[in-house]
Amino acid sequence: MAGRDELKLLGHWASAYVTRVKLALHLKGVSYEYVEEDLRNKSDLLLASNPVHKTVPVLIHNGNPIRESQIIVQYIDEVFSGAGNFLLPADPYERAVARFWAAYIDDKLVAPWKKVFRAKTEEERTAWMKQMFVAVDVLEGGLKECSKGKGCFFGGDSVGYVDVMLGGAVSFVHANDVITGGKLFDAAKTPLLAAWLERFGELDAAKAVLQDVDRAVEHTKVQYARNAATAANN
Repeated sequence: MAGRDELKLLGHWASAYVTRVKLALHLKGVSYEYVEEDLRNKSDLLLASNPVHKTVPVLIHNGNPIRESQIIVQYIDEVFSGAGNFLLPADPYERAVARFWAAYIDDKLVAPWKKVFRAKTEEERTAWMKQMFVAVDVLEGGLKECSKGKGCFFGGDSVGYVDVMLGGAVSFVHANDVITGGKLFDAAKTPLLAAWLERFGELDAAKAVLQDVDRAVEHTKVQYARNAATAANN
């Protein structure tokens, strides 16, 4: 990073979206200042930097705020193109495929996952969990497509854009397994994703930024309890 560049990341430790940005920055070897936000008492800087959604992550580069994790990661890849490997493929078609699967992860896996937390009944929670498992089955094919059958990473032999998008949730995949007693990425059903999960967790960048699983478990339990209490009072 050039000496004149100043990077500040506004985030929250439990946000998988923030973890995506941390992963991208570490994979690129880019230095930055991290600011932990209290999401119940958001800072003036966060509110001024993201007045539309008022959410993290926000990356502030030389005073200019960039918002939304997918956009931020692409921005990092473009602006710091000389640092580390490219996250997005050079080929336009392969780049489009990567963006498709990144969008799929958010729309078909992350979206129902959020609704699992907000479910008012066990029946609703089970229905959203089923949608998650369907998405994981499809994503197994996405990994095979993006890796050209190798199954190493979505980026092929090295970590790419889709790996970062999914990688942000790795600690909470493990936390989900602990809480439910099952496997979201089951080696018997989705062997490529199960192997990917272990392989990704061994990356230096992952070890540097992924949340502690025990802490993620406790956070998830608190979220379940809080939403259950809210549902009971409605």
